Amino acid sequence: MHAALDRRNLLRLSAFAAAAAATAGARAASGASAGTAARTGPTPSDWTSLGRGLAGRLIRPGDASYDAARRLYNPSFDGIRPSAVAYCANPSDVAECLTFAKRLGVPVTSRSGGHSYAGWSTGTGLVIDVSRMNTVRAASGRAVVGAGAQLVDVYDRLAARGVSIPAGSCPTVGVAGLTLGGGIGVVARKYGLTCDVLESLQIVTADGRVLTCDADHDPDLYWASRGGGGGNFGVAVSFTFRTHATRDVTLFFLHWPWSRARKAVAAWQAWAPFAPDAMWSNLHLSQDPALDLQIGGLYLGPRAECERLLEPLIAKIGREPSSRYVVQTSYRDAMMVEAGCPSGTVSQCHRAGTLPNQTADGRFPRDAFSAKSHMAYRPLSSSGIGTLVDRIARPGRHTVLLDALGGAVGRVRPDATAFPHRGALFSVQYYAHRAGAAAWLRAAHAAMGPHFGDHAYVNYIDPGLSGWRQAYYGGNAGRLAKVKATYDPGRLFRFPQAI
Repeated sequence: MHAALDRRNLLRLSAFAAAAAATAGARAASGASAGTAARTGPTPSDWTSLGRGLAGRLIRPGDASYDAARRLYNPSFDGIRPSAVAYCANPSDVAECLTFAKRLGVPVTSRSGGHSYAGWSTGTGLVIDVSRMNTVRAASGRAVVGAGAQLVDVYDRLAARGVSIPAGSCPTVGVAGLTLGGGIGVVARKYGLTCDVLESLQIVTADGRVLTCDADHDPDLYWASRGGGGGNFGVAVSFTFRTHATRDVTLFFLHWPWSRARKAVAAWQAWAPFAPDAMWSNLHLSQDPALDLQIGGLYLGPRAECERLLEPLIAKIGREPSSRYVVQTSYRDAMMVEAGCPSGTVSQCHRAGTLPNQTADGRFPRDAFSAKSHMAYRPLSSSGIGTLVDRIARPGRHTVLLDALGGAVGRVRPDATAFPHRGALFSVQYYAHRAGAAAWLRAAHAAMGPHFGDHAYVNYIDPGLSGWRQAYYGGNAGRLAKVKATYDPGRLFRFPQAI
């Protein structure tokens, strides 16, 4: 459906149209055609008209906030300089930006949290940033969440109402990118992926329409928005999720000496994907800077039950942990620990600054890294375990993170949503820092390919991945291409791995 335009929006659009007409007339008088305008791009007056027509804020090169506005979470992409960043205040702002981009041939990129692993939440054209649309409301078993909300705020505001949604752990990740790519998280085995509890979304499509999609309205676009990846079909502005009630949970972090790494991988992969749904676990194998072996997780229940469920795992590893932390705590506090903010406030668990979703006392750091992924459909053989452990033990600053799946994630058909990896036992993320990171990543990923197969997670988007359509989307790739052709036939939304 079309968004209703109030008198204020009509006046803004009329003023924008008048300015555009005047500019077009001036070009015509000087012999410029509409085609030339599309080739040469917007003039400074075009950008000024766009900024005046927005309820939000347009930031351009030379503005005091420009350097802060253009930066993503990962400093590796600080060299990219957009023509403008539009902090859109509402769906009409987004529609106005898309109309501008189409009319003047400006490349467009959408951005929520700015965590794209490939840096594709920025570009040299117009960045449409939705972080001002960050409200979180909950009532009657539902949560309405603005597409710009960051996870730390989603957890905090929902916890105040005694509810939550299944989501990830990095606090400054935007809910839009997480949901659109699927949404692996710390309670997924009990409650499913983030996209599994998505009942509807509001999205602005390439033609400027504001659609509310669900199982009965634009159902193909709704389907594609549940795992088809962000930035492909439109600019999401709002989500409606089913919530679950929260209660105290148990967190655990267990460490063993590196000499137990092979046994730990074998024991964990036989235990974690098949544990009761209330038990979620991950395995971190790190050389950062020293070798470290950690099994952590969260149990949706009391400490005593968690301890009992951990005993078979510990027995298979063959010795007691060298360090053991098991504590019962509130759901909200557990999410703060998972976010890496155990001792700070919610406000401090943001990036510092004055732009939307930044705070004056923000402490959450940016991070320069490179990453790749696999989705593990079968357990590693002893040979595969040896290869993995040996790769991690090589010099460098790197980690391999294994996150358990199964449970509720695996009880959904692979074609029920666009996220296809329902049969995966766990996800695998290769994460590296500093000098030598790219070389280590390529070698480790290639070495593990014969053991894990060619499956990857679109939210760990990988610019160096060959065969990415099949790796990310499996049997759903064909249907996703049809949805793309329907809702973005001119491919306004494009990037190197766009559908």
